[in-house]
Amino acid sequence: MDLSRDELLRYSRHLILPGVGLDGQRRIKAARMLLVGAGGLGSPAALYLAAAGVGTLGLVDHDVVDVSNLQRQVLHGTSAVGRSKLESAQARIADLNPNVNVVTHEERLTSDNALEILGRYDVVIDGTDNFATRYLVNDACVLLGKPNIYGSIFRFDGQASVFCMPDGPCYRCLFPTPPPPGSVPSCAEGGVLGVLPGLIGTIQATEALKLVLGAGDALVGRLLVVDALGMKFRTVRVARDPQCPACGTRDIRTLIDYDEFCDPSPTTTSNMAPIPEMTPRELADAIARGDSLQLLDVREPYEWQLGVLPNATLVPLGALAGAMPTLDTTKHIVVYCRSGARSAAAVKRLTAAGFRATNLAGGIVRWSDEVDPSLPKY
Repeated sequence: MDLSRDELLRYSRHLILPGVGLDGQRRIKAARMLLVGAGGLGSPAALYLAAAGVGTLGLVDHDVVDVSNLQRQVLHGTSAVGRSKLESAQARIADLNPNVNVVTHEERLTSDNALEILGRYDVVIDGTDNFATRYLVNDACVLLGKPNIYGSIFRFDGQASVFCMPDGPCYRCLFPTPPPPGSVPSCAEGGVLGVLPGLIGTIQATEALKLVLGAGDALVGRLLVVDALGMKFRTVRVARDPQCPACGTRDIRTLIDYDEFCDPSPTTTSNMAPIPEMTPRELADAIARGDSLQLLDVREPYEWQLGVLPNATLVPLGALAGAMPTLDTTKHIVVYCRSGARSAAAVKRLTAAGFRATNLAGGIVRWSDEVDPSLPKY
C-alpha cells in the first residue's frame, strides 16, 4: 500500500526506525486487526494501533459508556456517557487518525457469529472481561489459524501472552477449564487500578504490531505477569499441551455453547435443584410486610462501605463457614452481593447446611435499578 504525503509526515518516527521503515509502515497500513472489547484493555490498544496507522481496525462491543468506565477506559469521555461504546470509539479514533478504517460490530460475540467476524481479520486482540468470551475467542482463533493476543487484569495485577500461533500454545493449554462460577470476582466486584489496563492494553498493541512487522520476540509460549504494586514484570513459560482439545488433539471442530461451558449463571447446576431466588421488588415487598427475614451481605468490607440494604449483616463469602453458627435458623435468610454470583454460591452452602436461604437476583445492581436508585452502583 502506498502512503500519502500526510501519512509520510504522520509516521515519520516509524519510517526512520530500523525494523519498520517504509516497507514496515506499508505492512501496518495493510493490516486488519480486530479488538474484541472497547473497554479497559481495548481503549489503549485501539488508540495506539490507530495512531500507529493500522489500516483496518475492527471493534466488537455491544455495551454503552457508563460513568464508572471512565476511570480506566480512556477511549471514552464524559460526554459519551450513555452512548454506544462503538460510536464513541469511532469518533475518537477518527479524530486521532482519519486514515484508519474503523469497522464496528455492535453485537455480542457468540458461537454463531465468531468465525464470520474473526475470519475477516489478520490479528485478534482479546480485551474481554469474562471467561466464556475468552474461550470462544481462543477456539475461534485456533479453528481459523489467527493469532490471539491475550490480556487480562484484576486489581493490581495483569497478564499478557500471544496464543494460537503455529508453534505455540493456546489459551486452553494454560487454562484447560474455567474456574468455578463466582470463584473469581469481576473487575466490578474486585476493582482494578485505573492505569493497569493501560499497561496491559499497550503491551497487547505492541505484540500486534510486532507480529505484523515480523520484528522482535513475540510473547509466544510465554505469559507476561505484571505486578503493578511491586512494579515487577516476569515471564512464565507456557508449553503447548499435546492433549489440548483445541490446538493439540483438535477434538474441538466447531464452536460450542460457551455460556454453558463456563456456567456463569449460578442458579442451576447439573446435579442440583435450582437455587431459590427472589427479585428486588419481591424483597422490598417482603420487608414492607414485616416478614421474618435475615439479610446477609456476602460482599467484602470495602464494598459494604459503598452502600448496603436496610438491616443487613455483613458476612464476606470467605468467612461464611465460620459465621454459620451465629445465623438465626428460624428466619428466612436472603443473601445478596453486587450482582448475584457470590450470593448464589452462599445460598448453595447455606441450603446444604439446612438453612432456608434465598438469593437476591441481580444483587445490589438490580436493587438500585428497580427499588432504590440512591444506592450506588459500582
